[in-house]
Amino acid sequence: MFSRDIKLMQGIKSRISMKVSKAARCPTIVYRPIRPSDLEVLEQIHATLFPIRYESEFFLNVVNGQDIVSWAAVDTSRPDSQSDELIGFVTARVVIAKESDIGDLLGYDSSRADQTLVYILTLGVVGPYRNRGIASSLVREVIKYASSIPTCRAVYLHVISYNDPAIHFYQKMSFKCLRRLSNFYYIKGQHYDSYLFLYYVNGGRSPCSPLSLMAAVATYVRSLFQSLAARLWKNEEKVTRWSKCKETSSLLMTQNRRILNAESAGCQCV
Repeated sequence: MFSRDIKLMQGIKSRISMKVSKAARCPTIVYRPIRPSDLEVLEQIHATLFPIRYESEFFLNVVNGQDIVSWAAVDTSRPDSQSDELIGFVTARVVIAKESDIGDLLGYDSSRADQTLVYILTLGVVGPYRNRGIASSLVREVIKYASSIPTCRAVYLHVISYNDPAIHFYQKMSFKCLRRLSNFYYIKGQHYDSYLFLYYVNGGRSPCSPLSLMAAVATYVRSLFQSLAARLWKNEEKVTRWSKCKETSSLLMTQNRRILNAESAGCQCV
């Protein structure tokens, strides 16, 4: 009887151990706004993950929701004392489109003063919880939030040029890499380039879209034909029909190449 009780207790301990192990492998992640009680942990994670030092005012604005929106990821399957502790976060800010540094990359009506953007400030997940889709879920929260703002046209952010994992992550999330900015960051006495990524919402689009390029080329060609017709009409020299066609064709090809090169340079993806 005693031997049987020992085996029963061992079986119960084994099942409990398996459940704990399973919980560690399959955490229960919940998302919520960042709160004042998260201040200390938020500062610690930023100091660990980022090469840039953030001022205390930034963290106070985040935890108090002052001009910054945020989402926290917590693992409720951890012990009670840690179940509400941050294991991931994203912070963002709403900005006026015409006051941003990317207004030229947006296909929006510049006469409308109410157009906005959402700028992702920081995004991070602590080491043991990476590659579990937490960062993707946090970014989707930002996209959902931006989409709920009728005046918002895009979500955008900057990534330091050497951060290949982040670059691949945003590409996987369907963000568009639209520009490389030289010497964007200054860290510990050294300059670093940055990549600009955008995700369009609510009908926002790039002015360098294929449709826009075709429309621009058509406008230039139409204007070119009108200009040539005026020149030929005023030209008093007699030329053969073949000469006229040859001259027109050559000029069109040259002008079109200039048009396409100029438009392409404006939307070069790096």
